[in-house]
Amino acid sequence: MRLYLVQHGEAKSENVDPQRSLTDKGMRDVQKVAGFLKALGPAVSEIRHSGKARAAQTAEILAHSFSVGRGVREKAGLAPLDPVEPTAKQLIGMSEDLMLVGHLPFMGHLASYLIAGDESLDAVAFQQGGVVCLESDERSGWRVRWMITPDIL
Repeated sequence: MRLYLVQHGEAKSENVDPQRSLTDKGMRDVQKVAGFLKALGPAVSEIRHSGKARAAQTAEILAHSFSVGRGVREKAGLAPLDPVEPTAKQLIGMSEDLMLVGHLPFMGHLASYLIAGDESLDAVAFQQGGVVCLESDERSGWRVRWMITPDIL
């Protein structure tokens, strides 16, 4: 199974936009990453996002770039300060590839928890609009397969 962890693109400040939608730069960055993913052609069964405007917009931009089996949907438990264990437990036994679009510190905590069993390790340096691809198998657990950020592209 591959798990694509995405930190939403750059968002407007709360005093400019209380919903915190993506900035123009945030949209451009996510579109760059979406172009990379399109060429890669991942077989994602579903894209789940936190429901916050910036995550929902990021998820929709990505979903227009490649085939997503069951589409995009909001999923509770992906907010910035949510605990990671419930999400990690939901991944047990899954075989279909999945994309989660959310926020820091949640994404960093989830990656650290899956990779090292300790969410406080800060094992992955996420960047807004970036994607971290984790891969798991029964024998060796979770590991980082690759990471892409808008700056690299």
